[in-house]
Amino acid sequence: MATPPVQVYKALVKELQFHDHRYHVLDDPLIPDVEYDRKLMQLRLLEDTFPDLMDDNSPSQRVGGKSLLEFSQISHSLPMLSLENAFDSQALLNFDRRVAERTDEKENVNYVCEPKLDGVALSLLYRNGVLESAGTRGDGTTGEDVTANARTIRSVPLRLQGDSPPNLIEVRGEVYIPHKGFDLLNARNQKDGEKTFVNPRNAAAGSLRQLDSKITASRPLVMCVYGVGIIESVVKPKTHFETLAYLKGLGFLVNNHVTVAADIFQCENFYEELAKQRESLPYDIDGIVIKVNSLQMQQRLGTVLRSPRWAIARKFPAQEEMTRLLAVEYQVGRTGVITPVGKLEPVFVGGVTVRNATLHNLDEITRLNLYENDTVIVRRAGDVIPKIVRVVREYRRLNAKVIKFPEHCPVCDSALEQLPDEAAVRCGGGMNCPAQVKQAINHFVSRKAMNIEGLGVKLVEQLVDLGHVRSFSDLYLLDLDIFCSLERVAEKSSRNLLQSIHASKQTNLTKFIYALGIREVGEGCAQMLASRFQSLDALIAEPIEKLIEIEGVGPVVARHIVDFFAEPKNMIIIDELRSIGLKFHDLTNERNLDRPLEGQTWVLTGSLGLMSRERLKVTLQTLGARVSSTVSAKTTQLIVGSKPGSKLDKAELLQVPIMTEKELADFLISHDLHSQGTAER
Repeated sequence: MATPPVQVYKALVKELQFHDHRYHVLDDPLIPDVEYDRKLMQLRLLEDTFPDLMDDNSPSQRVGGKSLLEFSQISHSLPMLSLENAFDSQALLNFDRRVAERTDEKENVNYVCEPKLDGVALSLLYRNGVLESAGTRGDGTTGEDVTANARTIRSVPLRLQGDSPPNLIEVRGEVYIPHKGFDLLNARNQKDGEKTFVNPRNAAAGSLRQLDSKITASRPLVMCVYGVGIIESVVKPKTHFETLAYLKGLGFLVNNHVTVAADIFQCENFYEELAKQRESLPYDIDGIVIKVNSLQMQQRLGTVLRSPRWAIARKFPAQEEMTRLLAVEYQVGRTGVITPVGKLEPVFVGGVTVRNATLHNLDEITRLNLYENDTVIVRRAGDVIPKIVRVVREYRRLNAKVIKFPEHCPVCDSALEQLPDEAAVRCGGGMNCPAQVKQAINHFVSRKAMNIEGLGVKLVEQLVDLGHVRSFSDLYLLDLDIFCSLERVAEKSSRNLLQSIHASKQTNLTKFIYALGIREVGEGCAQMLASRFQSLDALIAEPIEKLIEIEGVGPVVARHIVDFFAEPKNMIIIDELRSIGLKFHDLTNERNLDRPLEGQTWVLTGSLGLMSRERLKVTLQTLGARVSSTVSAKTTQLIVGSKPGSKLDKAELLQVPIMTEKELADFLISHDLHSQGTAER
């Protein structure tokens, strides 16, 4: 028997009111915004279908939550409305059609597009150029008086700029915390044993609504303005774009990504472009806001319920979603690290369907208090691997099970080990563990290592499973018959593979050190070690006390290097590789070695199009340079790409020589390195 609509409606109202309170009052939401939006849409559909169900206290009739009792209340002269959301291009076209229907066909409707900052709305009232009061959105008509806290935000002017400030002006904007400030805030809280914040939006909301304004002052809050409520001034802008320029002139922060669009199609183009930049922005956005540019036209279009007819928010795909953890599986890495992976009920998040999420390690499972069958919040931003960020404990099922981390390797059944100073749990099987063998071989044959072209993950898996390969040296004993016996490998491909394996016998010291897979020795570190020691035997003979002193090595990496070469099995593998004809040219034996940058320190800044940053770093190290991450008086050269950061300002102040990408390209060509670098991007 179907549940009567009135019961469904009342339950939905009650649930949304509960989440409103958690989000707007307690700053501790249980569900992601996208889940709340879905429930609100469901409520509105019920209200449209059954108008008699409408409740005056329905969340659909309100913009936000009630004010905190600890704050005095403040009334907004004009309601602070919420925006209608558009989740696809068709919804945007429908918005444009509605605007056209309510305006004169002869009028040219253009729009202003701006990023939709993911923060907290704030209203500022200035009288005769002086900040008088500040209020949160609250329920749209009445908010919380947070004037004392707003005065601590450095981007909020206490007195307006210019000789003729308006007699009265109410300015509206978004308060947020940039990524860098958020990371520093959480790191500080964690160090002090205090609660960390889930995301920058929660941190901003909690910071703005502190009863002690000294706490607010210690938080890295920023306010970016996006409009005006009321204005009494001789100067009155006629368009929204002019309004933003006017506000900027008064001393307010205005987002620098704002643009005017001639039509709705240009708005969609702006949306696509900003979506590409989203992950590189220093703050969170969840879409773009599109507004009719003409203020006169805005006034004629008016509002409906809680939203203006002249504006809409084109939302990005949700970066967080709610789903269920079905099970936990365990993967074994190249160095034996056991990584738990959450198997999820499929959910569409961040533009893709997600079925797996990394759980990192045992400590992470404990920190989350995660059970199998739990309802969880999954986050995927850009190309970042999906991760579980939170458990919705209030939704925990009766059949939820405690996750028991294995005591033995899931592949080879060897005992697991955990060092006292490490979070990682490792399989002790070493090269007796097929999973570690596969990962080690995949690393050994990779492009930056031995560069054995054509030997991919699937082929390596077959070779190990069939017992043909147990160590690096076994690769050089493979023959045509073995390759032809593998699935989907023809004779021509087999011959090409054998040729590639044979060619890899001639390599250099950097690639060989990297190929060995020493823990925490990446390509850059391998290059530095090769340059310093000139031969493998010299590196092997170096005591740990000397290795620690090398800049870029340190005690942890030094210990890994010494332990690797102290292991007899590893030395046997190196001897086997040498005996079958593998030659890694020691730099001491190379002729005409060109190292014109020996003893110099170079720094990179900005986006580089010439080659990848890592590749360029290695190239410069090949020429003898030390590549640093900071500019100082000892810096020899700064390479500047597009959109350089503060390093350029510091270099100019210290009069450090600056090289453009064009000059860098000419320099590399003169040393016959440009084509090599770009080929390996």
